[in-house]
Amino acid sequence: MYDLGPRFTETSVEPGANLLLRGPPLTGKRQLATEILAAGAATTEGTVVVSTRHSAERIRTDYRTLFDEPAIDTVGIVDAVTRHRGHAVEPDGYTKYVSSPRDLTELGVKFAEFVRSYYVEGRVERMCAFLDSLTTLLLYTTLQTVFRFTHVFASRVENADALGLYTIESTVHDGETLDALTKLFDGTITVDNAGTATLSGAAFDDRTVDL
Repeated sequence: MYDLGPRFTETSVEPGANLLLRGPPLTGKRQLATEILAAGAATTEGTVVVSTRHSAERIRTDYRTLFDEPAIDTVGIVDAVTRHRGHAVEPDGYTKYVSSPRDLTELGVKFAEFVRSYYVEGRVERMCAFLDSLTTLLLYTTLQTVFRFTHVFASRVENADALGLYTIESTVHDGETLDALTKLFDGTITVDNAGTATLSGAAFDDRTVDL
């Protein structure tokens, strides 16, 4: 089972679960996901962040406030931002770069490489993956393409018995888009402007907490 961090105390989900964090911009979705990641890293879970919003450098800087020092250095990051901004960077053992958020094939390949290396090389026995965000992907390509990509991504999480977290800006997209993508997930965490987050899904009881 995977615990859902300090906000959702005594709440856990089955290995292979995929959760969508949805809500308006600037309501704390990314912070909540980071808290869940940090709690897992403190109990030896591996962490992979696939970012279409922030650079690997920015992510590691932000995460240092929540992650223990040894854990932050072993966070795997797929960065689709830095090269897109024109910076020349080289990958290392824990950072892989993609040319643009529109290159979904390469995003998937780099994520799969982390999954294989983490498990095959025995780095971790459990893993949490965070895709931030689906909204950015939808700016570059069609709903159908993002749906297919997310379906494959979520299947990799499920097959690895990992935990998958994903963010989307609910007020940016129409209801049809949100409904289509939500069907891919085992549950949702809905964050609102009032500062609350509600966990819901078929496999667990609804629960609302303050952020």
